[in-house]
Amino acid sequence: MPASAAYANTPASPFTDLTEIDREVSAFTGKSIGQSGGAMMPVDRRLRLNSCRSPLALSWRTTRRDSVSVQCPDPGSWRIFVPVRVEEGGQVIVMRGEAVSISVVGDGFAVSQPGEAMDAGAVGDWIRVRGLKDGSPRGDAMRGRVVRPGEVEVPLRN
Repeated sequence: MPASAAYANTPASPFTDLTEIDREVSAFTGKSIGQSGGAMMPVDRRLRLNSCRSPLALSWRTTRRDSVSVQCPDPGSWRIFVPVRVEEGGQVIVMRGEAVSISVVGDGFAVSQPGEAMDAGAVGDWIRVRGLKDGSPRGDAMRGRVVRPGEVEVPLRN
């Protein structure tokens, strides 16, 4: 059933059918839930999203294609982000103990500092890193995503 039919008019339930969101995400990514390139897991069944009269709008949240933005375009409605399993088979490009640049990225800014990888990883992998000061480790470990050789990004959440 096309998205426009699934969300047309007022459904029997006041809430959006979460199974239909799963189907839409699978159609958008071209992969089933749990497959590489598909949603990591079904949408959380505890969600109670108001029913949507318009077709859902789906898009990649970032250029890394690690999550899908699913939005009900009705005025004052909702948006959720569905995590996607990154394609497997990436070559490890950051080794444990390697010097890396840690970029802390927020809404409209980025701050970089030298650091050390505490795990090995391929592009898109989440690894632990620790900042360095004068060549010595400082502070607690944090989790960041490998973006390219020698660079790890730590996103700030709002």
